[in-house]
Amino acid sequence: MEEDGGRGAAAGPAASARFVRCLYAVGFLDLFGVSMVVPLMNLHIKSLGASPTVAGIIGSLYGIMQLFSSTFVGCWSDIVGRRYSLLACILLSALGYFILGMSTTVYLFAISRVPVGIFKHTLSISKALLSDLVSERDRPLVMGRFNAASSVGFILGPVVGGYLTELKDGFYQTSFICASIFLLNAGLVWMLPWSEENTGNRKQKQGKKRTDSITAKPNCDLQLTSVTNGTVASDSPFQSPWVQIVTVLKRIKGIACSDLWDIFLVRLLMSVTILLYHSNFSLALEERFGVKPLFSGYLMSYSSSLGVLAGCLLGPITRLYQHNTYRLLLHSSTFTCTLILLYASALSIWMVILSSTFLAFSTTIGRTCIIDLELTIGGNEASGTLLGVGQSVTSVGRIIAPLLSGIAQEFSPCGPPSVAVGLALVAILIMNVNKQKYCSSGNVKLKNQ
Repeated sequence: MEEDGGRGAAAGPAASARFVRCLYAVGFLDLFGVSMVVPLMNLHIKSLGASPTVAGIIGSLYGIMQLFSSTFVGCWSDIVGRRYSLLACILLSALGYFILGMSTTVYLFAISRVPVGIFKHTLSISKALLSDLVSERDRPLVMGRFNAASSVGFILGPVVGGYLTELKDGFYQTSFICASIFLLNAGLVWMLPWSEENTGNRKQKQGKKRTDSITAKPNCDLQLTSVTNGTVASDSPFQSPWVQIVTVLKRIKGIACSDLWDIFLVRLLMSVTILLYHSNFSLALEERFGVKPLFSGYLMSYSSSLGVLAGCLLGPITRLYQHNTYRLLLHSSTFTCTLILLYASALSIWMVILSSTFLAFSTTIGRTCIIDLELTIGGNEASGTLLGVGQSVTSVGRIIAPLLSGIAQEFSPCGPPSVAVGLALVAILIMNVNKQKYCSSGNVKLKNQ
């Protein structure tokens, strides 16, 4: 018995490592498939005879569905388990892209966006699963690598999609290939090593975190912890739908009543900051420096590639900061604010290139740190719910940013980045005001060492 237990303990880390590497592949395939199709969708709907207004409404429909479904799907994954929720999301997204591949009318095109808008949360559930599998100390490193793998897919996808669309019925072929990639992803998820050892290790780790969190985390989060503790142990995909709905609503109420507003507000402000920076990037460079859109495209690809590198470097950076996520987030946000200010006041294109180079690092680090801080303060037991709420917050930012950008551009091409600097300063101020809360959570972060 002891020998068997020893072999299981030894096999656990190796199995977890294989699991994590497979999830990197899931993230890569997901964004690779999506990025093949998304850049071509506006051209396709225009070819179907849709007016710009109709195309805009259908595009907004996807964002609105993502806004409301992110929290519910993330919470649902906490209840029924990651495996079944991840499979359901991938397969239903594949259905949406299959319908898109048959969309010969605007009506079919709109219908195809519904399952994708509701269930395209593969990356959020994958991140929640990674959070379940790894220790809090290793979480930023693993999340950074996952984001890097996904970003590689997002870089390569448009190239393949652009090539395929030049063929006869290219858009339809690209959509079917995208759907096939999602089916391949579903098969990969099904074949992941969902071993008893992994499951046992994960439950044991979560049980330890529950015990520690009640004594170590701030009292303001006890309500959230109590809500989540009652349901994790009895998770089953075959529960009554009404039971699942009631549990989802309880979890969302627990998030709403917890003292996490400042974390999500910081995430909203920094999301809008980055979106404002990108909102008129090509147009502003053309108006300010006379550069062609092709150069802007090369510069954005260059920044995306550096973002992949930044994700891979998160391990050494977090070790340099002694795994203090709050301090790393504060410094990256301050650096982001300074670089956007440099971009807004740039007198030459070389200053723009310099700011874009370092922004790729600071924004990638900041995105990973805010997720890690959410999970640390909110509790890893509700990781799906927390990531879902965070995704909804980002969706709100995607709705607000274009409006702010349009108003700011009425005054100057530098208007959007100038507003972004102001919002980043507010986020930095909020983090400094709540410094004591974050620092106490930073001590909890190392409880598993």
